[in-house]
Amino acid sequence: MEANERSATYWSEYDFTKIPFDQLIRVGQRSLLYRDLFCVSWLLGRYCNYKCSYCWPYARSDVRDHRPTELLVQTMDEIKRQARARGFNSFHFSFSGGEPTTHKGYLELLSHYGKDMPHSNYQSVHMTSNLSPGIGWFKKYIEATASLNRVSVTASYHSEFSNREAFRDKILFLQDGDVQVTINMVMVPERFEQLWELALFFHEANINVTLKPQSNPTATKVVDGYTAEQLLRLKNGMPQRGYTEQQLKKADKKSQRPKSKLDFTPYAPEGIIPRPRVDAPSIMQVELTDSGGQPWFMDQAERFNAFEFNQFQGWECSAGYRSIIIREPDGTVKRSYSCSDQPLGHIESGFHLFNKPMPCQTASCVSSADSKIPKRKAGVSLPLWPGDKTFGEP
Repeated sequence: MEANERSATYWSEYDFTKIPFDQLIRVGQRSLLYRDLFCVSWLLGRYCNYKCSYCWPYARSDVRDHRPTELLVQTMDEIKRQARARGFNSFHFSFSGGEPTTHKGYLELLSHYGKDMPHSNYQSVHMTSNLSPGIGWFKKYIEATASLNRVSVTASYHSEFSNREAFRDKILFLQDGDVQVTINMVMVPERFEQLWELALFFHEANINVTLKPQSNPTATKVVDGYTAEQLLRLKNGMPQRGYTEQQLKKADKKSQRPKSKLDFTPYAPEGIIPRPRVDAPSIMQVELTDSGGQPWFMDQAERFNAFEFNQFQGWECSAGYRSIIIREPDGTVKRSYSCSDQPLGHIESGFHLFNKPMPCQTASCVSSADSKIPKRKAGVSLPLWPGDKTFGEP
């Protein structure tokens, strides 16, 4: 590929800077807006086998703080029981840490999850990992998740401990196993150009890279120090592409993953609000609706922070009703990472989901796990999931 052809792939063909953020009235990941999907973000523990010099002290631990596998299995089953009681029978579990692959029962938990496929409409799993295990472990990971509808990984590259060539090869191995992968890269202002060159190394190997702006220590805002040109790269650079599908096609393989039991249209039902039928590619994970009913799209919610679009206080949010987070080492169950509400409960003593979407109480929603959860401005008559009967309520 010629240099000018390669550079063309660095930029999104869909210009995210044209989105009228000040006019948006509904936001959500499309798989949540148009599926009966319940979403779980689960931090399995703070223990990590890396000790990066730049890691926040509260983000990792040298102590193995994992809870017993039996408790994790019971918690997963209880989450599903409460979700199904509220009409949700599709599930997405996202595991992180610390380093989740260090939990000795992690693959067992994934296998248990897969066994429930006959009783679910759809099941997907995500993992955020430093990819430190060897290829042998990842073979077992692919086997443990083979029955699921979709499997994805966010790979965190740490140059202090990882070799970029070996890291690249593990990702290509995962993609060959029908796993979607993107690399999270925090673009520190002082090292921006060096990190950009590293991002290009992976991008040119047909691997998705997420360019993340650096947050302050309290994770409430993006740090200062970016130039206007660097901010533009954060806003429109390195769009997500279907590299796993391309790799399977190149190897003359077809995905063996099952299809969803329900046929969900990627568009809102007729009659709710007039809107054009936009044929947005599936890689556009997030849908945003403006006050005129016009849909806009974004490849991932991680890009929100680059636009400083993360303040939803007062909006009606479905977090806590059709999504939760489990945070260690304290074991609290909350509606979202950034949420300032009281916890919904505890992993050992029990928890209770909301009975309907509730107003957001938090000033800033920095985590993409939070900002992607469907939400709407107060009083807006747009549904947050198929069959949502709560919109338009006083």
